[in-house]
Amino acid sequence: MQVGTRHTDSGRVVLAVAGEIDMASAGRLDQVLDAVLDRPGVVEVVVDLAEVPFLDSTGVAALLRGAAEAVGRGATLRVTNPRPVVARVLRITAVDVLLGFTDGDGRSTVEPGWRGLS
Repeated sequence: MQVGTRHTDSGRVVLAVAGEIDMASAGRLDQVLDAVLDRPGVVEVVVDLAEVPFLDSTGVAALLRGAAEAVGRGATLRVTNPRPVVARVLRITAVDVLLGFTDGDGRSTVEPGWRGLS
């Protein structure tokens, strides 16, 4: 897994992740997220998943840890551009809303009948 970083003047950091996020690489994602959140002035972290072909439960957990850490530091974390198979993992684990992933109309992608985590 590789991660590219792009900063904006507004305190937004975009992480472009390429490769599988699984048990072998989730620790690296944790490290990158911690390093980004340690930077002064970061208010939003956007994790671009366009080049991620596979995401397992350890990857989901890393994203959730990053989101919780961001909130604890007064920032937000959200994911964007997941491939269909990755979007499905986010939906069926009901974390899409927690990670700020919505459809084009701004609605949650959680299937009807599923509860969001509170």
